[in-house]
Amino acid sequence: MSRPRKPKGRPVSGWLILDKPFDFGSTEAVSKIKWLYKAQKAGHAGTLDPLASGMLPIALGDATKTVPYVMDGRKIYEFTVTWGEERTTDDLEGEMTKSSDARPAQEAIRAILGRYTGVIRQVPPQFSAIKIDGERAYDLARDGETVEIPSREVEIHRLTLIGCPDENTAAFEVECGKGTYVRALARDFGRELGCYGHISALRRTFVAPFGEEDMVPLAELTALEAIEDEAERLAALDAFLIETGEALSDLPQIVVTDDQAHRLRMGNPILLRGRDAPVSADEAYATARGKLVAIGEIGGGEFRPKRVFAG
Repeated sequence: MSRPRKPKGRPVSGWLILDKPFDFGSTEAVSKIKWLYKAQKAGHAGTLDPLASGMLPIALGDATKTVPYVMDGRKIYEFTVTWGEERTTDDLEGEMTKSSDARPAQEAIRAILGRYTGVIRQVPPQFSAIKIDGERAYDLARDGETVEIPSREVEIHRLTLIGCPDENTAAFEVECGKGTYVRALARDFGRELGCYGHISALRRTFVAPFGEEDMVPLAELTALEAIEDEAERLAALDAFLIETGEALSDLPQIVVTDDQAHRLRMGNPILLRGRDAPVSADEAYATARGKLVAIGEIGGGEFRPKRVFAG
């Protein structure tokens, strides 16, 4: 019998909160980070368009098991809308489809923002990853097809007009939930204001639970390639990693002993004792010595592991 292949790379785990540069794809960024860290596994929590910059949380190793928790978190974007043109992609990359000489006043812009706050219905852009009959909308759009994409509910927690640098542009900040397309906001603003519009700048500054202070510029990481000693170089890179369990900060946490951690990693439940022990939770996480041990559920005085993590 042939032996199972040993995974290539290091079993390094944790979150790297990349400040993705403009004109650099999310998949390209993950590949670069995986190569730099010589990691066995890597993935990201929410695509950023190549023409967008800012926060791209990248999970290495066991942290990839926590990606869904980050993807479900709130996000904050800063974006600029340029008035006068609607484009196929709803950003600078596309071709113009409609134009107007009209330009909105600041008062008119502020007047419509309330209609885009709260739970709203939004039609995703033609160039989006939405699947239509098993195919990505952007693939159909690139083939020249115009498809009917159904509207869906998204939640906008906060939407602010930061200012208007000139009559052709307006700058905004939005805090929103999962699945919101900022490009669609620009498109819909322009249509409602009667002047058309598209995104001309987009930057993500927050993906819960990570903030701007966690972001690391790509140039700062690639500069470490100059360190010739591999062990020293990898140690310098690892210093930027955030502990895997930080992605779960919105869930109840229990702290366990080394013996309990061993039981959990073997897939066995543990008893919870003490007045402060949680009574029940559909999802919670256990840590030992500051390291994530397991994600599981609490009930009947027990913590039952559903997903375990290496020590």
